[in-house]
Amino acid sequence: MAASTSPVDLSAALVLEPVAALDWLVVLPVVWCISIGAILMMIRHRGMAQPLIAVLGLAVLVVLDAALLWHVVQSGPVTMVMGRWLPPFGIAFTVDLTGALFALTSAVVALIGAIAAIDDVNASGRRYGFYPFLMLLMAGVSGAFLTGDVFNLYVWFEVLLISSFGLLVLGSEREQIDGAVKYGFLNLVATTLFLITTGYLYGIFGTLNMADIARKAPGLQMAAPLVTLTGLYILAFSMKAAAFPVNFWLPASYHTPRIVVSALFAGLLTKVGIYALIRIGVMLFPAEREQLSLVLAIVAALTMLTGSLGALAQSDTRRLLGYLVVSGIGAMLAGIAVGGPEAIGGVIFYAMHSMLVMTALYLAAGVAARLGGGFSLSAAGGIYRHHLLFTALSLMLFFSVSGLPPFSGFWPKVMLVKAAIDGGVSWLAAILLLSGFLTTIATGRVFLLAYWRPVEAQTAAKPEPLAFTALLPLLCLTALSIIIGIFPETLMNLVQQAAATLNEPSAYLNSVFPAGGTP
Repeated sequence: MAASTSPVDLSAALVLEPVAALDWLVVLPVVWCISIGAILMMIRHRGMAQPLIAVLGLAVLVVLDAALLWHVVQSGPVTMVMGRWLPPFGIAFTVDLTGALFALTSAVVALIGAIAAIDDVNASGRRYGFYPFLMLLMAGVSGAFLTGDVFNLYVWFEVLLISSFGLLVLGSEREQIDGAVKYGFLNLVATTLFLITTGYLYGIFGTLNMADIARKAPGLQMAAPLVTLTGLYILAFSMKAAAFPVNFWLPASYHTPRIVVSALFAGLLTKVGIYALIRIGVMLFPAEREQLSLVLAIVAALTMLTGSLGALAQSDTRRLLGYLVVSGIGAMLAGIAVGGPEAIGGVIFYAMHSMLVMTALYLAAGVAARLGGGFSLSAAGGIYRHHLLFTALSLMLFFSVSGLPPFSGFWPKVMLVKAAIDGGVSWLAAILLLSGFLTTIATGRVFLLAYWRPVEAQTAAKPEPLAFTALLPLLCLTALSIIIGIFPETLMNLVQQAAATLNEPSAYLNSVFPAGGTP
């Protein structure tokens, strides 16, 4: 039989138009992180070059994510599909305001962490891969925030988890191995549950594209067990975010690695779990999340109280900060439980604030331990006598994490409390305020014991000046917290727009399926 010479119409299967130059920003953060990580791996024996390349690479990542945020603000959600296949068959990267804001904040945190690591990570840590692991971690974090496909969300979770295991055990001390076992076991359970649930999702919808799921879900509410599906996702992501009652792994592991690693983990990892909860519960299955809102609210309240009371009971600053991370997760879960644009906007705002401030607090704890001779509150003291600037920075960070004005923690707490009251769950608003009060007591206790309390001359804080690389990260992060607290309007407008897009995702869907196109 003669071969047909008639032309093949590819328009029904492939994207035929050339990709706009700015749209490449959607995938560049991931490609850039993997590329820089590969270069760092190849020169891992050149310890002096590692931090310079990593800091420059992460500075470029901040620029790329800032440009991506600007592009999304100007143009709305942006989609690229792998291999030019039309969605839902091609794997989509879709970025809206929520993903762009999370990606930019995570890049800033990673850059600050890389600068702090110059002073904290020794030659052995560089040789055994701190900076390549950091870049791989950022590839996973960036991919999770930018993907538009549920299975690829799982893949990027795995990428960041693999790199986090490497960072956690870097140094191979006994305490680190113990922390890694606890961290690894629960994350293995959560990841397995995530994968099983994703298979369940595919069996129901026949697709893993988020936009396709969002537009099909309303028609399947009576025909498929979507509440069960949503509940399984909430459980899996709550494990990863360290929500009650599966939060014990975080304070049992975050105090074990080098302090810069703890800072990066506190700023980044649990927030990916919160982002996934927002994406699944708010955009894909809002009706099912509403049915589970009471359970979520109870979990949020118990998470906040567990974190705040746990912080009060600690005498080690690293463990105390781990419980403060847990308490912040509870506040974000409270916003997800309440729902609505104002509450979800508060969750996004709170997550960005927590990324910056919790990273700074861990770095400050490392500096305080170096000056005071350890992390124990019973042995520390007298830091303010010789280090007034560092003491002032630490005090401002304590105020910020407690939700006090005029710092970045104040405004998202106000948004969440107001949303809870307007939503008819005043008891949850009361627990938000109580948690903030308990956090203030816990951080005030740290300040009084480790900074203000006079001690004997032989155990007082060391009077030598701090290295610039130790102070610079704290100066930058504290300045960001102050600027956001005093001038919150721009960020508040952005998070409210992001929340509105999640609650009414038509712009997101139109980005993936233009003009109501069919798969």
